[in-house]
Amino acid sequence: MKQYIITALVSNKSGVLTRISGLFARRGYNIGSLNVGSTENPELSRMTIVSEADDATIRQITLQLDKLVDVKKVNVLEQDKSVCRELLILKLRVSPEQRPELESACNIYKAKIIDLSPSSLIAELTGEPNKIDAFINLTAHYGIIELVRTGLTALGRGEF
Repeated sequence: MKQYIITALVSNKSGVLTRISGLFARRGYNIGSLNVGSTENPELSRMTIVSEADDATIRQITLQLDKLVDVKKVNVLEQDKSVCRELLILKLRVSPEQRPELESACNIYKAKIIDLSPSSLIAELTGEPNKIDAFINLTAHYGIIELVRTGLTALGRGEF
């Protein structure tokens, strides 16, 4: 099994996400992450779906997606020919004495501290999933109060 990144341009209207997630559920395909956002065209949304599968299953998924009326274009991205990013927002338990150490870690990872309270802080980080994982592992000993990750969003490199 290998991790695949599927992008789909879809109609920007209600029910599309339900139909696509239903297709995955009916066929027993797992979605590792799903990200949907607007595009330069207000009539279209871009879905980025990460799924682990074999080559035959990915071909089947793309064929099934292509059959849906609201799906305008489907691509399987090659990771080395794509730009992939994820957003992390992380709330950590931190005392005033620990802040300089944590601020240093944030600077190294280019994370932004976006909220501060007497006993916690919230940091935001964008990057590839392995960078996000490394930052979480580095800061976990402070005590993670909450975290949220957007899931992968990606575009193929080049003109087309």
